[in-house]
Amino acid sequence: MTETAARVKQEAERLGFLACGITPLGPNPFADALDRWLKTGLGGTMTYLNRQAKKRKDTRLADRQAKVAVVVLERYVGDEERARSPAGGDRQPSAPTRPQIARYARGNDYHDIVGGRLEALATFLKSVGATHTRCYVDTGPVPERELARSAGLGWIGKNTMLLRPGVGSWFFIGVILTDLELPADAPFSTDHCGSCTRCLDACPTDAFVSERVLDATKCLSYQTIEWKKEIPGEIAARAEGWAFGCDICNEVCPWNERFAAGPVDPELKDHHWIPADAGPDFFATMDDREFERRFGHTPLERTGLERMRRNWAMAWGSIGGGGT
Repeated sequence: MTETAARVKQEAERLGFLACGITPLGPNPFADALDRWLKTGLGGTMTYLNRQAKKRKDTRLADRQAKVAVVVLERYVGDEERARSPAGGDRQPSAPTRPQIARYARGNDYHDIVGGRLEALATFLKSVGATHTRCYVDTGPVPERELARSAGLGWIGKNTMLLRPGVGSWFFIGVILTDLELPADAPFSTDHCGSCTRCLDACPTDAFVSERVLDATKCLSYQTIEWKKEIPGEIAARAEGWAFGCDICNEVCPWNERFAAGPVDPELKDHHWIPADAGPDFFATMDDREFERRFGHTPLERTGLERMRRNWAMAWGSIGGGGT
């Protein structure tokens, strides 16, 4: 099956994926850490993680027909986007002058774009002997980053993001669970973070409890996307202009400063859905129909208009430009 595995990886490359690896399903070596994280409430209101815990701790339970996971990476920041980065190649992001949206959300919804390409790879798997496939793009009870590490695609950095040598972390992770018994790649075992703590030091809300342990309730991504109530004042005051998600711990990472470049699917590039001159009342004056027309095909659709009004006002307020 070694030849088949090589063909699968060649097809993944042909489809445009950045990298592809294979790992068997089984117990997650970080199961105890997940239990501790959930028990201490660091996941906040994301109770679906508690419901999925058993499957995340043993990936054989996620799909009892599957034997292996085919894991792929899809880049969403390339040469052009990197050149416009607020970090500008510096060690710290520059002070924002207007609200910011996380880079992964500036194009079309990655679930659709990456998911469609992943389904194409699943079809190829069936053409070479698979009888069962199931695809996930940040949508199911699978520990994507751990599966990617186990498949040899990178290591989990101190900011909890998957990092790949020579690439950085500006990518999505896609997973196909399949019954096709392919040979596994060697797990990635080297930690290349070294003594660097830029990501931990740069977090404006001190969301990292320790290396590789994130208190989601303090994270701007959680607060602007998952949290449905009023954002706490101590978090809002330190939002540094982020209105949807946050890129700071990626921006300051040396692996992204040096290596994050390459081709990106045009559908995932920054489409500038929000005009450069959008003021503090941009979402406040928008109705549901207009929001759906502008953002129904983007990750912002998940948050919805009411919460984007909240986020946008908070972001302007955090940079002294209006709002709350």
